[in-house]
Amino acid sequence: MEYTKTALVVGASGVIGKNLTAYLQSLPEWRVIGTSRKPLPGNVETVVVDLLDAADVATQFATLGTVTHVFYTAYQDKPTWAELVAPNMTMLRNVVETIEKVSPKLEHISFMQGYKVYGAHLGPFRTPAREDDPPIMLPEFMTEQQRYIAAAQEGKPWSWSAIRPSVVGGFAPGNPLNLVSLIAVYASICKELGIPFRFPGKPGAYHPLIELTDADLLAKATVWAATTPEAANQAFNINNGDLFRWEELWPKLGAYFGLETAPPVQLPLAEVMRDKAPVWEALRERHGLRYGYEALSAWPFGDFVFSWDYDFLADGSKARRLGFHEYADTEQMFYRIFDQLKAERIIPKS
Repeated sequence: MEYTKTALVVGASGVIGKNLTAYLQSLPEWRVIGTSRKPLPGNVETVVVDLLDAADVATQFATLGTVTHVFYTAYQDKPTWAELVAPNMTMLRNVVETIEKVSPKLEHISFMQGYKVYGAHLGPFRTPAREDDPPIMLPEFMTEQQRYIAAAQEGKPWSWSAIRPSVVGGFAPGNPLNLVSLIAVYASICKELGIPFRFPGKPGAYHPLIELTDADLLAKATVWAATTPEAANQAFNINNGDLFRWEELWPKLGAYFGLETAPPVQLPLAEVMRDKAPVWEALRERHGLRYGYEALSAWPFGDFVFSWDYDFLADGSKARRLGFHEYADTEQMFYRIFDQLKAERIIPKS
């Protein structure tokens, strides 16, 4: 069939980008192009590009004159919050300025944010957070990205949307910044060592209310916001629609792996998991697993998430009021992704 829309998914190899690409490919009207630092697996049309290099972006984007929608999901990590600003602003600016020049058909630019715009990464914040909450003090790259996009859009025929998920749960093999796979690897190692499945975070982090965002749900919401006129030039919190406490969910996750739980003990995962590569490699050899330990280990990310000893939630009703009514069951999300990780030989089947 003839495509009526062309999506450019910037950062298509990450948890968000990979699942968004797959969803767009399931929709018959979309031609889907992904960007990455290396060719994407499967049948994804790929533009290999260094987003930090304006000249390379200009060269590689030169043939993208049919792009109607940009879905920006790229992210470069840095050691400090202040250091995140320069590279992440540079990549976004290179994409926006180039695609504006090469594609007269441009209709919409969608970009990912998160609860960092509310200061959720810094400590307790007002909950439920709402899209019109006042910004925190800069530097905060997500806020600066939105200010840049809003200014760049003024007087232009295209629109924008800012999507704010909680921590995203999704299937993205080999991507370590993934809470669900991190928990699965941690559980698999606990099982191999014959020890209980303890919650490793701060003592106070076991009890607050938390919410997550299913990557499949996020993909649907992102496309909805990008194609709904009433949603233009706005930000949206996107979450599963349910809440949980680790103290309730953690034993159920352990039961999935056939593990008993024990009282939480604060374990700095970045330290205690540092020497577990031989354990994983033994599992890998015995079960024919696809990835080595380094490709699956993002233990500082786990320490970060499991340190939240305060409520971590945002009001998702704005999108619902405008017509997006999808939701996801968080517990079932974990089980579904665990099943996928087993089926793809990312973690042991037993």
